[in-house]
Amino acid sequence: MDLAALKTQLKNFVQSMFEEDSTNPNFVEEVITLFCNDAERIINEINRNLGYQNVDFSNLDSYVHQLKGSSSSIGANRLKLACANLRQASDERNKEGCLQAVQLITCEYCLLRRKFQALLHLERSIVELETNQK
Repeated sequence: MDLAALKTQLKNFVQSMFEEDSTNPNFVEEVITLFCNDAERIINEINRNLGYQNVDFSNLDSYVHQLKGSSSSIGANRLKLACANLRQASDERNKEGCLQAVQLITCEYCLLRRKFQALLHLERSIVELETNQK
């Protein structure tokens, strides 16, 4: 499949997600909001855990597993890969490596959140214009 066909397929898929459930037109927004709220909570917990003198790496691993799973579920591949870096550093009991990895996670999450916000803003604008045209 060529690049143009893949881009068209992605565009159509994203549009179908927004149109999928007429009984819950805010479905995509709700999923994105839940993901962002959970991700922020988990990142805060990871940072809090890494702030301790003696890091509880098993607890840290639990948070990383949650964030990696939800990132994968929503299609946030770069965030998922950043979580893999943190998991490796955690498995190695490398606090400094964990701190570096969580910085990358935070950057990737902030980038993703801005993209989601832009996506939702565009969708709201479209809905508003469609509503005004009726």
